[in-house]
Amino acid sequence: MPRLRDVMSASMATGALALTLTAAPTAQATPATPTLDYVALGDSFSAGSGVLPVDPTNLLCLRSTANYPHVIAARTGARLTDVTCGAAQTKHFTQAQHPGTPPQTNALTAGTDLVTLTIGGNDNDTFINVLLACGSAGLLSGGKGSPCKDRHGTSFEDQIATSTYPALKSALRSVRAKAPDARVAALGYPWIAPAAPDPSCFARLPIARGDVAYVRGIQARLNAAVERAARETGATYVDFSQVSEGHDACKAAGTRWIEPLLFGRSAVPVHPNALGERRMAEHTMAVLGLR
Repeated sequence: MPRLRDVMSASMATGALALTLTAAPTAQATPATPTLDYVALGDSFSAGSGVLPVDPTNLLCLRSTANYPHVIAARTGARLTDVTCGAAQTKHFTQAQHPGTPPQTNALTAGTDLVTLTIGGNDNDTFINVLLACGSAGLLSGGKGSPCKDRHGTSFEDQIATSTYPALKSALRSVRAKAPDARVAALGYPWIAPAAPDPSCFARLPIARGDVAYVRGIQARLNAAVERAARETGATYVDFSQVSEGHDACKAAGTRWIEPLLFGRSAVPVHPNALGERRMAEHTMAVLGLR
């Protein structure tokens, strides 16, 4: 038969344990940060065309797994759906670009949290036409004068105003229709040509001295159209006009964000290199307040 003292000791110990358990504060679980459902849309500047490694899931789009959407996703832990595609135009947000490549906005859902895009430079073949026209004119003139401006005048800017801008606005509206609650970031294009003529760059970017400002003006007009369309559709415009200054295609490797037309280090000239894609990602994250 147990002694009274042992029974009392056991009872007291049990009571103390019960009191301790009752008094101890309940541990509060720290709520996990929700994973962003992130969809990347856009053209070759978004796809990182020419930057290795290439995404093997769709070789027609020449998409890189080191493009700015992948950099953003890696740094934020976002769940990325990347449907960017080289040579995409605004119409390819709602139309198939290649067999087996559905409209880009098909990737959006009501649950999409974040959308980024760079688009508009291929509408009317603006970029390629400007580079071919001004590059060939520059070579024929030996880099003198403003032969491209003299021949084409305001035609490129007129197309941006009358055709590209409304197409941009329509494309952004199609994004909003599919992802009504998403934060949408429309990125501008980093500078391709330098702020002032650089004679040492002519072999790599053969634009005549008097046409450098002309080419910059066309790009500025395109970026202004993107900004206006973004503002009017509730998207955030990511402006690269200041941060990309001094990182154009005429700068040395390791400084430039854009590869030159000739003698560059990418299979796809006049496009962002790996450094450019990283910097585009970092500036976009800064503008959006992402970590």
